[in-house]
Amino acid sequence: MTDRLPPADLHNLVDALRAERTEMLDFTAGLSDDEWAAPSAAAGWRIADVVAHIGATARNFYTPPSREALRATSLERLNEGPVDRRHGWSRAQVMAEYTRATRRATTLLDLVRRTPAARLRIPLVELGRYPLGLLIGGALVFDHHTHLRHDMAPALGRAAPATDADRMRAVLRWMLAVLSNQIAQAPVTGLDARVALTLTGPGGGTWYIDAAGVLAPPNGPVAAHVTAPALTFPDWGTQRSSWCDHDVTITGDTDVAARLLDAVNVI
Repeated sequence: MTDRLPPADLHNLVDALRAERTEMLDFTAGLSDDEWAAPSAAAGWRIADVVAHIGATARNFYTPPSREALRATSLERLNEGPVDRRHGWSRAQVMAEYTRATRRATTLLDLVRRTPAARLRIPLVELGRYPLGLLIGGALVFDHHTHLRHDMAPALGRAAPATDADRMRAVLRWMLAVLSNQIAQAPVTGLDARVALTLTGPGGGTWYIDAAGVLAPPNGPVAAHVTAPALTFPDWGTQRSSWCDHDVTITGDTDVAARLLDAVNVI
């Protein structure tokens, strides 16, 4: 589970969230009303809906959980309800909630990271439990990064905003924590040997994956080594595209590596 990984750098998560929030505010401020209402690459969601989703998610971190959230068994289905309820909101209403909620969530993360509460393990529907600090910062940085660069900008024919090593490190830390929990709870068929995953470029590193999840670099042999650019992982690692369509190289046991890669679907 997530405790196989080193503790998250919460100071970096705060800085990364502030940077991603600024990126989103800058991006949305430049949209025409037609672009605001246009379809995104997230199935069934307009650009407006994606922003509403992130604002609602940020709000959830500082408000009591709803009955819907307490009973939910699927994060994806849970995300649909708040978006549906905001579908008729004006652009001003969506942006007001997004601006307020993300500011408060960032402030909360900055406060929590200085206290023992940061280590409290909180459940996230079917994705297992996560330390509170990692949950707030990791989930929101990942949501901003992935939706903005893979669902919003491409759908509008706009260039994806740039990122940096610190923000990518935050994105990858969350994705690998989720992947670790997913594998531990639903083992990958045929993953009977350790696989090394090296993500190159900004924020990258090497992690090791076995039937119990993702762990920090250990001693010992690996059956296969997967190498890919870190910047592409949020795309194929969420199954927005296939890993086969990216610059992913495998050395060693290609069958074991391919079974793992086919199963990766961070949500």
